[in-house]
Order: sequence, then C-alpha cells, then structure tokens
Amino acid sequence: MCNNCDYTIHGRHHHFGWDNSFVPAERVAPGSTIEFQCLDAGGGQLQADSTVSDIAKLDFAKVNPVTGPIFVEGAEPGDALKVTIEMFKPSGFGWTANIPGFGLLADDFKEPALNIWKYDAASLEPALFGKNARVPLKPFAGTIGNALAEKGHHSVVPPRRVGGNLDIRDLAAGTTLYLPVEVAGALFSVGDTHAAQGDGEVCGTAIESPMDVVLKLDLVKDTRLKTPRFTTPGPVTRHLDAKGYEVTTGIGPDLMTGAREAVAQMVDLLSGRYGIDPVEAYMLASVCGDLRISEIVDMPNWVVSFYFPRCVFE
Repeated sequence: MCNNCDYTIHGRHHHFGWDNSFVPAERVAPGSTIEFQCLDAGGGQLQADSTVSDIAKLDFAKVNPVTGPIFVEGAEPGDALKVTIEMFKPSGFGWTANIPGFGLLADDFKEPALNIWKYDAASLEPALFGKNARVPLKPFAGTIGNALAEKGHHSVVPPRRVGGNLDIRDLAAGTTLYLPVEVAGALFSVGDTHAAQGDGEVCGTAIESPMDVVLKLDLVKDTRLKTPRFTTPGPVTRHLDAKGYEVTTGIGPDLMTGAREAVAQMVDLLSGRYGIDPVEAYMLASVCGDLRISEIVDMPNWVVSFYFPRCVFE
C-alpha cells in the first residue's frame, strides 16, 4: 500500500476496452495521488509455471485489462489530464510470448513461444534471458488513457487520440503525460505494465509484468490538446547506451516493409552470432531493441533502422 497516496485502486477494479458508460471506481479531486494495482497484459492467464502450451488457451477477450476508471472532478471536454508518473512497484515476474498471427514478423514466426522472466523487483538488475543475455529494465505502463467521446464499447488494443495502448517505453517514472479529455470526469484508466520493452514492441509483447503504479492526476483547463504529449525528466536510454548498438536497416518505399526487413535482419544477426533460436532472437529484440525512422525525405525510398543494445550480451 502507498502511505502517501490519497487513494488505492485495487486490481479487481479493472475493465476491458473503453466505454464512457463505465461506473467510476473512484471520484477524485484534481491533484490527487493514486496507487493503481495493475494486472499484466494477459490478465493473469500466464503464471510463473506456465508453458508454451498455455498460449493456445489464452482468452483474448480478457487481454489488456486496465485499472479504473477514475472520475476527476471538474474535468471537461477540451481540458487536458496531467498525469505525473511518480513510481512503479514491480512484481519480479513477467512473460514474453510469440503469439501466432500477432507481431511484426507474424508471417515468419507462426508457432507459439514463451519466455518466463524472474527479476529482482527491488534492485531492477538486468533480467536474465536464456544463458547469456541480460536485459536492462525500465518499468512503464503500456496502456494509459481516458475514455472516448463516442458511445459504446471500444477495443483496448489500438492506441487512440485520448491515449490507450500507446506502448511508449518512456512513459516511465518521472515523466509527465498530458491526455486529451473528451468526456466529463475524463474517466482515466491504466494497465498493461511492462518491466522492459523496445521501441516498437516488435513481436507484440514486452516483459509483461503485473505491478503497482503511483500517479498524480491533475487538470490543465481548456488546452484543446488533440493527441497525447509528454515530457521526460532527462535522458531516456542511459540503461541501454553504455556499450553501443548493433544496427540493421530496411530501405524502400514502404515504412512497414522497411521495418520488417530491419527486424528480420537483426533476428538473423542475433541468432547466427549467439546461437539462439530465431524466435528467441525475435522476442529478445522486442523487449530491448528500438525501431527508428532514420530517413523519410529522400523519395522514393525511406530508411528504417533497428538498434539492438550491445550491453545485453557484453
């Protein structure tokens, strides 16, 4: 429990998808500090003793649960909800999976795969993957957002103009996030917590890990913000930068094709150099490698790069 928090929202107060008719789990004043108990993206369907056979048993109607919603008093359409991300309380357990039909290279990796992670929740020392790889950790919430103005139930899977499944690694402790408000009270929710993820989350999963999140919710009136924006407290890749990167590229007239090519080349490099199964290289790339658009003006071809931190193996 959070001693300095105004409220604690227990994990049982979770929902699937966005719907502005959901009854709030709590009504709070602007400036309140709240601890949210968040489930992992699988909603607890995968545990420390799970095996790859459990991937086929996943109920996809129960993925990406978010804790909330929170009604912020005085929030009105046109305002921005200011979310100060104060801290994370990790669990020490996580999982990464290749789920058939999902991910950037779904056509190449059609069989399920699963890696169960155990990490030190206190020290957040790099987590062991296989025999030799150690992945630096940086907890954040993958799904964080407000309810949409449109009535009805909306899937939690795609990101939206009011936030949602953003999967932005830099929404970590110390970051301040601003979210557009489209309904009275904002109806804010958060979940899908990760212990680590690369930019792009290329296999479709990160280190999916249940944890508690402490946030301060405030209002900025009449900002007319169109999409989320955020401010980081400092450098965002210090946990990865120390020994440089291996970088592969994809070049051509289509950014998605270029992204796939850059990732596929990195999978080949990692599996060949370190003797790991290609699907393991793919999952490893998802939790710590970064997709970047390196060039997008010299038509007809664009350059997509994939950066893999050398510190994972060195």
